[in-house]
Amino acid sequence: MPKFNLVLLIHAHQPVGNFDHVMERTYEHCYLPFVQCVARHPRVRLGLHYSGSLLEWIAERHPEYIHQIGALVARNQIEVVGGGFYEPILITIPLEDQIEQIRRLSGFIEKQFGKRPAGAWLAERVWEPQLPAALAEAGMDYTLVDDSHFLAAGRELPELCGYYVAEERGRTVKVIPGLKELRYLLPFGSVDDSVAFLRRSAHDHPGGMASMGDDMEKFGGWPHTWEHCFRDGWLDNFFTAMESNWDWLEMIPPGEALSARMPLGRVDLPTASYTEMMEWVLPTPVRQRFHALREEFAGRPDVRRFLRGGFWRGFFSKYAEANLLHKKMLRVSSKLRRESRKGPKKSAKGTAARARAITNLLRAQCNDAYWHGIFGGLYAPHLRTALWRDLVRAETTADRLHHGSKKYQGMAQLDFDADGREEIEITSPQFAAVIKPSGGGTLEVLDFRPSAVTLINSLQRRVEAYHSRLRDAAQSTDRVASIHDQTLAKEAGLEKRLKYDRWPRNTFRLLLFAEGKTHADFEALRLEESALFAGGDYQIERATPQEIQLVAEGPLCKSIAGAEPGKDLRAVKAFKFDWNEKGFTVACRLDLGRSDSALRAAGADTPLRLTVGLEIVLNLLAPNVPDRYFEFSGSRQPLEWSGVVEGSRLRLADEWQDVAVEIEAQGASHIWVAPIETVSESEEGFERVYQGSQILGVWTVDLGSAEAW
Repeated sequence: MPKFNLVLLIHAHQPVGNFDHVMERTYEHCYLPFVQCVARHPRVRLGLHYSGSLLEWIAERHPEYIHQIGALVARNQIEVVGGGFYEPILITIPLEDQIEQIRRLSGFIEKQFGKRPAGAWLAERVWEPQLPAALAEAGMDYTLVDDSHFLAAGRELPELCGYYVAEERGRTVKVIPGLKELRYLLPFGSVDDSVAFLRRSAHDHPGGMASMGDDMEKFGGWPHTWEHCFRDGWLDNFFTAMESNWDWLEMIPPGEALSARMPLGRVDLPTASYTEMMEWVLPTPVRQRFHALREEFAGRPDVRRFLRGGFWRGFFSKYAEANLLHKKMLRVSSKLRRESRKGPKKSAKGTAARARAITNLLRAQCNDAYWHGIFGGLYAPHLRTALWRDLVRAETTADRLHHGSKKYQGMAQLDFDADGREEIEITSPQFAAVIKPSGGGTLEVLDFRPSAVTLINSLQRRVEAYHSRLRDAAQSTDRVASIHDQTLAKEAGLEKRLKYDRWPRNTFRLLLFAEGKTHADFEALRLEESALFAGGDYQIERATPQEIQLVAEGPLCKSIAGAEPGKDLRAVKAFKFDWNEKGFTVACRLDLGRSDSALRAAGADTPLRLTVGLEIVLNLLAPNVPDRYFEFSGSRQPLEWSGVVEGSRLRLADEWQDVAVEIEAQGASHIWVAPIETVSESEEGFERVYQGSQILGVWTVDLGSAEAW
């Protein structure tokens, strides 16, 4: 009788832009000891997947590791599996980019290890029904998803000890179901329990296979797992147990397992990811109710299998910042593809520039900063910044190739962020900007192209489902558990720092509020500003590449204490853009006046007193290092500083990114400054993260019926 097979596909990845010291620590505590452990057990054979971004780093920093993998490949112990080079969520990028990502990693693997991969790892196991055609087109024979995908398609767990074939428009790909129970056993269950699970599976499915695909980082990279897996020997003990049961159990790589047996049939899988992901993606109130429902039926697997959450694209609805980044990526991709379809290639220099820009684009498709779950992801500014930097570089090149050597300042009116409302895009050799009239007439994108810096790049503080667990968080724990079950905190008192923004953190937001408010109210988000003028719809009155004029008007009585009915206000924002070889200037002129309806209303001649604030949000990343700082009145403060600037001028400098921003709020009595800090969950626990600074020019205004300000 043929042996039962254990098929493991272990995935290793580091995001584009991750800190070098984090990658080095993970290499030392996870990647290196894992492979060394495999080498000590010749009968242990499995699939390994490394994202291209990680392989590039390893090849540069630890070429000896590449040789170690190559030696294991040569003795047929390891199958290296492909996928998207920079670990994109394939279904969210254009088809041309999907093919390019997969073929690029396949070529890299073939060059390094002498064999082109047959299988593809799917980032976060995100599946949509159109994938078989793209995978087949890119030369992939198989992939792996979770058992939850199959359960959602109506399959039963006893049917998952093999593999199936999925099809789209006649193109097929083999799909391996990864078992969740095995994913939680390795390495968090005992070795004996793991062997018992496999023995039961072998008894019920003679000649079958049990498969699991999961992160290598849980073998040493997650909190306390190095001690568990290597110091205390769990991984060695597990591999020893696999070898000692050689008479009935054999570990083999996924490609070999598929070639040794026929498929169990065809399957049509719905959109899905692993079960935790489909919970994380839900809007917070729904996520809380969904989680409670799953807990209620924790002992009813027959019910739980029908409790499905959302699907991965929902992160673009949940987080406007992820959506904006994604739509910027699509915009840049379309510009580069436009240049590639123009016909005969131009100069060799232009061809090389376009090739570099394509690489920048592919790097910016790395998935981590587009979503948020147990990992920091979107909440990690350095990860968002890395992708934005690559997009700025790629777009700058695409526009330069399009315009040639001529000077330009272009404008396009389009639904940039795909929300059904029109935005305005302004581009030049020095900057790119996107104005959102429907979002309070604010700037949501502002890029400084010479240094490839996006200047806003902040994050709205919003309620997250895990905030309710903060009170239970501890500084440390000795329990070894799955990262999904831990509650840790990097510092005490984080629950006291929770605060939630009313608006996305855009720039040039108009805040109109009553007298008596202070800097403390601004920092604590207690200004109670007029919603209409802060976040309402502004109408486009004028739009040219040099000047954009937006208008909003309406009553103040519902927002500003003391404002009488009939006291309507008209606000006009006029944006002007200019640039030279040294940089660029954005001017926002604000005109406030009583509207016609206010002039006709009884008592409209009574002066209206209010406080006017025009807010700028900037994120230069590092809150407390000496090369990033505020300058004003001859003094210098770190970016984490909170306080009041007397006067109307303020400068921010970032020597590391080679950019400085000078702010002048003409006639302002003060400039209020406060850091924007989120409290978010990461693999190492709850943490406070600097997301930029909110900077408010403040004026006190007495507005008469016949006056404008």
